[in-house]
Amino acid sequence: MSFDQIASLVVLVGVVALMIQGRMRADVVALLGAALLLVFGVVRPVEVQGAFASPAVITLAGLFVIAYAIEISGLLGLLIRQAVRMSSRIGAVGIWLVIGLCGLVGGFVNNTPVVVLAAPVIRDVARSLGLSPKRFLMPLSHVTVMGGLLTLIGTSTNLLVNDMARNAGQPVFGMFEITPVGLVIGGAGGLWLYVVGARQLGRSAAREEGVAAAPAQAEIALPRLGEARNQPDGSGDASLGDVALYSAADRPFRLRPALISFAVFGTVIAAAALGWAPIAAAAFAGAVGLILLKVITPEQAYAGLRPEILLLIAGMVVIGTAMEVTGLAEAAAGRLIDVIRPLGPIGALAVLYGVTLFATELLSNATVAVLMTPIAVAVAESLGVDPRPFLVVVMTAASAAFATPFGYQTNVLVYNMAGYSYLDFVRVGLPLNLVTWAAAMIAIPAFFPF
Repeated sequence: MSFDQIASLVVLVGVVALMIQGRMRADVVALLGAALLLVFGVVRPVEVQGAFASPAVITLAGLFVIAYAIEISGLLGLLIRQAVRMSSRIGAVGIWLVIGLCGLVGGFVNNTPVVVLAAPVIRDVARSLGLSPKRFLMPLSHVTVMGGLLTLIGTSTNLLVNDMARNAGQPVFGMFEITPVGLVIGGAGGLWLYVVGARQLGRSAAREEGVAAAPAQAEIALPRLGEARNQPDGSGDASLGDVALYSAADRPFRLRPALISFAVFGTVIAAAALGWAPIAAAAFAGAVGLILLKVITPEQAYAGLRPEILLLIAGMVVIGTAMEVTGLAEAAAGRLIDVIRPLGPIGALAVLYGVTLFATELLSNATVAVLMTPIAVAVAESLGVDPRPFLVVVMTAASAAFATPFGYQTNVLVYNMAGYSYLDFVRVGLPLNLVTWAAAMIAIPAFFPF
């Protein structure tokens, strides 16, 4: 091995070990790794500069600002509260309809504020119906996370995989290109949660809490609209640091900011989907436009940026670049290929999903995306097949890990709110991992043939 390969491997192992240990913020760990690679001369300053100015970072920054504008306008909270209020008239089925709606919203908006706003309302409505909130809050988190698989902007993982694939010479994904796969995975996972998962959670709640309060004695207390503080794990996509609590904040509905924010968001989506402009350019222009239209102030725009997420991704892109330029990714893919070559493309796809899924239970999504994307491309090319289905595997598997309460910030929120045990997540999340894995193995080759 060359010096650059040894240095890259040592830095990579150190970054992974520190992230698993969890004592340091993940963004600090990623930046430390990038700095060491730069000092050792493994990557050049221009490559580091390119990572911080990558389309994925620019896109996320713009979308964070636009989503924050929608949130503080009161529109998101109003929609969720009204949907729950109307659906509560038809009982538990109505709550499930709201959960499905939150999943759809999660395809376009960061899932953390969606769950922050929806969870307290669903909890109180469930209690008013004499039902345990435990039946609904974990499915709310999982379904909203699966909603991120519906579009290219549904999760930072999708954008990061798309960006790294572009750097590897692969064509970029369209806004709704992965939507059919996301619908199949989300549909299968949501159905399992509705038929099996909720019953398991209901039995667990009955054992731990006894009989729920009678409906006549309960009162629906609609919560104030809330927002997540910008904590190290503020992406809603992965556990990026210590668990943080949320504070409620009044967000009264304001018509003009809500309409303009929604119109700008719709224009950005349309521009990217119809090919009028790259998604990075559209999102950046939309964010600046909201400031010029005085929908949000520059200070509010900066508050919505979530720099810890952007810096984490930029740092991990530098590490991913080092893996590629030193040949580490190709070497790792070669080892994996020796094992999975006899299995054929379908077998390779399943193994890659499993490896990515396991890694995501331990590491942040951004880390897994950076590690697995170059390997996915190399594996596909070695098998002589289209890398696209392998890239979709990384997107889906890195966002579909449900077996622990600390994999996503939304899981942490409902874990605290409903008083779940760790084993509740294992009992429900582990089978859900298998169900979504099986659904992905059916859907991905069907919509992205080799």
